[in-house]
Amino acid sequence: MTVDMTDLEKKSIEEIPHPSLPEGSTIYGTTKVFPDYKAENGESYFTLVHGIAHESSVSFVAVLQATRALRKGFETAIYFYGPGSLNCLATRGFPTTGNSAFPGEHNINNQLKTFIAEGGKVYCCRFGLSLHGAREEDLIEGVIPTHPLDVQDALIHYARKGAIINSTYQL
Repeated sequence: MTVDMTDLEKKSIEEIPHPSLPEGSTIYGTTKVFPDYKAENGESYFTLVHGIAHESSVSFVAVLQATRALRKGFETAIYFYGPGSLNCLATRGFPTTGNSAFPGEHNINNQLKTFIAEGGKVYCCRFGLSLHGAREEDLIEGVIPTHPLDVQDALIHYARKGAIINSTYQL
């Protein structure tokens, strides 16, 4: 298919050839600056997620970071609250649950299942679910439903344990 372009559009494209590097070219260094820390005896890692699935990468990256901490030996938990609670729904899919309407639709679901299977804990605020009409029975298997007042107390619990706390927030 040929696209008609104006002379200025053609000139703009031809000014700088792109892509300027062939696929597979290295454009970033690979030096890791900090040590690859592993958990010491009894250390915890706690993540709070207030972001909606698929609205940005914030929620998914938080789950990936928590999974990495779990694999480093940290006792690890993720707490979804507010609109973040929607990340915990097993009913995602179109035209039926489990079918991906677009590539990556189930990334968060699959990663949460992996996280739980590897020993991580996932908490989900019931109030966050209720704000969006989501049902508790639609949670991914293994997700622990929590009372709205548990958000603050969970944070206190993990802070008192000396946990590393990763808090993500998205409006």
